[in-house]
Amino acid sequence: MTEQLPQPQAEVQALTRLAGDEFVGAVDGIAAIHRAISDRVFAAVRLGVGPAADPVKVVHDAITDGVYAVVGGTGFVVGEVASAVQVPGVTAPSRTVWGAGVLAALQGLIGDTLEDEAPILASPMTFRVDGAPVPPEQLAAHVAVPTTRLVVQLHGLVETEHAWRLGGRPTYGDRLEDDLGYTPILVRYNTGLHISENAAQLSALLARLVAAWPLPVHEICLLGHSMGGLVARGACHLADAADEAWVRAVRQVVCLGSPHLGAPLEQLAHYAAAAFDLLPETRPLGKLLRRRSAGIRDLRQGSLVDEDWRDLDTDALRARAVREVPLIAGVEHYFVTATVTRSPQHPLGRVIGDGLVLTGSGSGRGRTRRIGFDGVNGLHVPAANHFSLLNHDAVYEALHSWLTSTPRRAARVDTLWP
Repeated sequence: MTEQLPQPQAEVQALTRLAGDEFVGAVDGIAAIHRAISDRVFAAVRLGVGPAADPVKVVHDAITDGVYAVVGGTGFVVGEVASAVQVPGVTAPSRTVWGAGVLAALQGLIGDTLEDEAPILASPMTFRVDGAPVPPEQLAAHVAVPTTRLVVQLHGLVETEHAWRLGGRPTYGDRLEDDLGYTPILVRYNTGLHISENAAQLSALLARLVAAWPLPVHEICLLGHSMGGLVARGACHLADAADEAWVRAVRQVVCLGSPHLGAPLEQLAHYAAAAFDLLPETRPLGKLLRRRSAGIRDLRQGSLVDEDWRDLDTDALRARAVREVPLIAGVEHYFVTATVTRSPQHPLGRVIGDGLVLTGSGSGRGRTRRIGFDGVNGLHVPAANHFSLLNHDAVYEALHSWLTSTPRRAARVDTLWP
């Protein structure tokens, strides 16, 4: 019978073993590039000197293959030895801010494969209190004064719930608790999974939470940053179709910098992977790009449902159109966008948006696709980047007004589009 390792030891061992495996993979990739380049060079030399180049190539290949094998083997051995080292008294990385950040980065990049290869590093979606996972049925016991109004905060790609404290400031949920009596709920999830998979997990968690909450839940505000906004929309769609009780309590869905129409960096990576495959020298780079997680791939067009990816070739250059998921009725939907420039109409602002998401995608308004947001339910934050939206006074001011139905002082949404 296999002895169950303590959580800290299991996480540290899995991380060190993964580091060793990734090192070996990197060495293999470099070796493949080296071999492709040397093959092309020796082919050119052979055109000039003939078969006399063949012995030199044999010697060269034998030496380089041996060197890469030794380096890769050393990395494997080091990883295995390090993973076996006992680290008593160490806190589980997932329970610390920095350790959780490392895991979040890994999950965002390869979180779908981690589920099979290192499940200890790919934990399911959970509610978190001070970095620790708490079952929905026990969450109320960790709240000083449970209320009938919940604000559920969903972070974005390669983030954790700690990201909401950007700059060391109180989160939006903390401020809404003080100002409006909301109970803040923090969620952590594996952003490398498909958005639809995380949406299903969120729906199941919220169903359990509402059922176990000590008071009737009258209002739920789902607040999502980046990918988190898409997960929130997907969960509402699933719950509405299944007539789940919790979704009837949802009053607002607020999306901060969410790529409803897709993210340009993922679109670029999709085509770059195909371009790198054309030459043997760059093929390992194409293979590396193809390792990007299912969650990242879903950001190409803002996919929210299983049918957008199930039984399909996600690497196909001409991917079919995604299913348009409507905003559920009876819920106020809000969006917040940003540009690094002071005006969203500035040429640079049009091209790079907030650095990761373009304004049109964040507002759900494109040339061929419209999500259906009401234009007056939007806010544009000038001279800000994608991560600024995690904790920004202008965003909180708008959020406060949306949740109290009071006019906002700076309602300049007309500058978002002509």
